[in-house]
Amino acid sequence: MRLLRFRHGDRIAHGIVPTGEDVIRVLSGTFFLDPAPTGEELPLDDVLPLAPVLPSKLVCVGKNFANHAAEFGMSVPEEPLLFLKPSTAVIGPGDAIRLLPISQRVDYEGELAVVIGRIARDVAAEDAFQVILGYTCANDVTLRDLQKTDDQWARAKGFDGSCPLGPWIETEVDPNDAFVETRLNGDTVQRATTADLAFGVATLIEYVTTFMTLLPGDVLLTGTPEGVGKLSAGDEVEVEVEGVGVLRNQVIGP
Repeated sequence: MRLLRFRHGDRIAHGIVPTGEDVIRVLSGTFFLDPAPTGEELPLDDVLPLAPVLPSKLVCVGKNFANHAAEFGMSVPEEPLLFLKPSTAVIGPGDAIRLLPISQRVDYEGELAVVIGRIARDVAAEDAFQVILGYTCANDVTLRDLQKTDDQWARAKGFDGSCPLGPWIETEVDPNDAFVETRLNGDTVQRATTADLAFGVATLIEYVTTFMTLLPGDVLLTGTPEGVGKLSAGDEVEVEVEGVGVLRNQVIGP
């Protein structure tokens, strides 16, 4: 099922969108705290989808597709290469990706994102799926020129609006074999299957939780395939994950 965080009038709420239906069954509470059906239903067209979660942190994986590492003349590392994005990086479906005057090269990176559903620490790979709420689409927007010049990636990867998420959380997806596709102005620029991830979802959760506690609502970005490229003002970028949906954002100037 699809879990949608949305705005309806002056309120922000959470709900369930049953597969194949165009209505939202509104929940009280959140996906993580006291969710319960209220009995209210709303037409899907009457609400504004928001970023599906507001995480305490986003844990991201670099060079997790061999073909993406190769396009930068690199190889996949022996262990996952991790970096963090702050909560302020998150924007939702339909929100604008704003270019920054400090960078001359802003790139898209389409990815599968994993949403954590419960407190996770020292989770074995075989138990990893028990701590997952579901999956969504992500765009790891990157200031590529600053990534190359900065020793750390805080500016290049963590700026405001650098992580569009959405359009919702899908609970029934096989993260081990789902296509990830990015389209720029309607043209496919990235397409790969998560079966080609160097480190799969379960392995990543085990690795991360050996040293860091993941909280409900935290997000794990699993890595992008080859084909990353530049965004310009006026572009429309879409990230589609098979079985999840399409995350669509416009690009605007500084």
